[in-house]
Amino acid sequence: MVRVHTGEGTGAAVEAEIVALATSGATTLVGLMATDAWTQARSRFAVLLGRGRTDRDALVGDLDEARAELVRAREAGDDAAAGEAAAEWRGRLRRVLRDDPAAVAELQEILAEFSPQAVEPVRAEVHNSISGTVGTAVMGRDLSNFTIGAPAPRPRRGR
Repeated sequence: MVRVHTGEGTGAAVEAEIVALATSGATTLVGLMATDAWTQARSRFAVLLGRGRTDRDALVGDLDEARAELVRAREAGDDAAAGEAAAEWRGRLRRVLRDDPAAVAELQEILAEFSPQAVEPVRAEVHNSISGTVGTAVMGRDLSNFTIGAPAPRPRRGR
């Protein structure tokens, strides 16, 4: 059995850590299937899942087929498809993690690379110039609670 950490632990504790890591990996993998990062993520997961295998091209095909099925299911409104796909990949990741202790660190690196926190926010710099006669100019991100001019009078309730 694979030790996920270097400290002492029972077999059940180690297995629980493997299951948690495999679950996180599968959820991330399935989530990435519908993003622009898919090609890069697919390559990283294919290397991880293909450890010790000679049919890595078949594995890439499996990943692409799973992605296509997921996209079709989402288009059809099948919300359960993502859960089913995650369950399948969780089992596959779990076997890899059990069989190869080095796979644990590799999956953790992949998760760190593709986690939302790892992606730097896009910072845009905006410069505006207004010239000539302009009535009102408003700039901002959220103008949903914004009023120009005096608020409309409230109707009076009868006395």
